[in-house]
Parts: sequence; structure tokens; C-alpha cells
Amino acid sequence: MALTLGPLLLDAGINPASALVIRHAYVREHEDSGLPGIHADSTDAEIIAYTHNQSADTRRFPAVPARYWVVFIKEGGDQARLWSVVENRGEVLNDGIRRVFDVAQSEHLADLRNRLVIGWRSPRTWWMKATTAAMYPVFGIADAEPVPFPGFDRLLLSHTQLQAVMREHRYASWRTTLSSVVGIYLITDNQDGRQYVGKADGAESIRQRWTAYATNGHGGNVELRGLDPTSFQFSLLRVFDPATPARDIDAAESHFKDALGTRRHGLNRN
Repeated sequence: MALTLGPLLLDAGINPASALVIRHAYVREHEDSGLPGIHADSTDAEIIAYTHNQSADTRRFPAVPARYWVVFIKEGGDQARLWSVVENRGEVLNDGIRRVFDVAQSEHLADLRNRLVIGWRSPRTWWMKATTAAMYPVFGIADAEPVPFPGFDRLLLSHTQLQAVMREHRYASWRTTLSSVVGIYLITDNQDGRQYVGKADGAESIRQRWTAYATNGHGGNVELRGLDPTSFQFSLLRVFDPATPARDIDAAESHFKDALGTRRHGLNRN
């Protein structure tokens, strides 16, 4: 049985009943507004700007569009390549000619951006309900381009991004690098700003410790159980060679707990 778009949407946590599928074509200007169109070298910001402008004619675009828009770029007459999924946060302008929506890129299907190619059975149709597009065949999924490791002091990951790092082929070098060090890390709950300082030491590398968080959200820490991991942000405070004595790592952990006040005002119990 051929693979279709539907299972990929469901696997990414997108309910087809709550999504639109759009196929943009390269044009010089937006048909309804006359604003600049997109081309082969358009940036993500330019594609976002093109996407959030839609016709005020509800025969051309839904009066109440879905929360998620799965955006493809036309490729040939009967194919489309995934650009990104955007979240529609609502209409912010309607001048009778065009409607402007507050849309932002989502992490849904991020691992398939520019890789997933589907068939497009209706070449004159540029948007449709995802329940219809769910039956469109997958023509191919290209190999992922490796993502360069940014450096220990530049890591800043949401929980969704952490899960991708621990799972996707394009982050293989990240996993290798994180396997090579132990150290002190910081988890910030973006809902209320509280922080948790943790450590990976002994035989447990940063990669092993963070894999636990990617898997269950709390990593076995009592302080984090019951919290929503989707609001967590992960970063590294200090890394050590695995041969570093445990007492040095313990001292660094205690220092950061004191410096950041995570015992009195954060999520550390001791």
C-alpha cells in the first residue's frame, strides 16, 4: 500500500480536520493584493509574508481557516514539496480586498521541510482541506541535510527541538558531540520562569541525560513531574571531560544552584 500524506500528518500531531494544505506557485505578485510574490530564492520571511496575505473573498479562501496550514511549494505540474507548517493565530486585518493573518512557523513536520514531495492531483487548486490532501500520495522523502552543531554555549532547545535532536538523522553529529561530555545543564519553564539545574556525570553523558527528558519530559526528577514539558527550554551551563572527578562536577552544580537561586525560587529541592 502506497504511503500518503495522512499518516505523516497524524504522526506529527496534526489532526487533518484542523488543518489546511496549501500549494504556493512562483509568481511575481500576489493575485489579490498585488503584493510581491515568491520565487526560487525567497527567504522564509518572504514566504511567511506571502502566506499571511489572503483574499477577503471567502469563495477564494475559507471564512474561518484552520489552525494549522501545511504549506507546500509547487514542483512541476502535479507535485509539491513541503516548505513548512504554520500556525494561524487569527486574522489581524481585513480591508475588503485582502485579509492578513498572524501566522508563525511551527515545529510540526520540521524534519521533513524541503524533503517531503507529494503528488498534487488538482493542479488548478492551490488550497484544500487536509482531510482531502491526506489521501495524496508521497512521491519521495529526500535525505536530510545535516545540521551543524552550534557549540555548547549556544544551545537553546525547546522540548520539541530536543526530541528532534535525539531522534532525527540530521542531528547525528549533535548526538555524537553530546555523548562526549558530562556537565551542568539548565531547564527553564517558560510558563513561569522557574529554573532547574541538573547534572550528568559518571557514566551518564549529557546525551544520555537529555534523552530521558526527550522521552518522558521529566527525566525522573520529582521536581519536574506534573509540569508541562512543552514549555521547557534546555541549555548547557558548563561541560566537562568524562574523566573529571565527581566532586568537581558536584561543586559546579552547587555553585549554579546558588548563583541562579534555584533552591529558593526555582525547581531544585536540594
